Amino acid sequence: MKKLAIGISTLTKLRNTDCIYVDKTHHIANMMNSGSQYYFISRPRRFGKSLLVDTLKQAFLGKKEIFKDLYLEHHWDWSKQYPVIHMSFAGSSSFDSTNTLLTIIWSTIQEHATRYSVEINSQVYGDAFNKLIYALYKKYQQPVVILIDEYDKPILDVIEQSELAIQNREILKGLYSWIKDNDAYLRF
Repeated sequence: MKKLAIGISTLTKLRNTDCIYVDKTHHIANMMNSGSQYYFISRPRRFGKSLLVDTLKQAFLGKKEIFKDLYLEHHWDWSKQYPVIHMSFAGSSSFDSTNTLLTIIWSTIQEHATRYSVEINSQVYGDAFNKLIYALYKKYQQPVVILIDEYDKPILDVIEQSELAIQNREILKGLYSWIKDNDAYLRF
């Protein structure tokens, strides 16, 4: 008897274990055919948002083997691979200082720059994010995919500390504003 995939948030791990997986990749195909490139996905906690984000990541990276026997295996253009910036705020247990938030942002930008072997010269996190997007677009000649998981956790963790919540909101606003400004270089 197969196990329930409780707490598994990566498609690779889920597919490589003896767990139940309900194929919902047809929803991803529908999203790609809808014409929109921006999505906000809201579901209650523990409803598979992180798994969905990872599934999107694996598809855009062209990891066809993970999708064997799934709907997307035959309904995705596997000839194209896209550079993916995956930013997650789920890992920190607390955003009780702006330094925690800025450290996560900076380390994510630097991690992606290293992974994709691009150089980012900036001392300002928003500008560094902007330069990362453009550098990936230029290097790979493909639009960039940006996936953000737990986008509001830095605010919700400190919602009762209004001054800190506002500071974290402003930091995130300074980061997210670059997404719209880079529309010409984005796939999703």
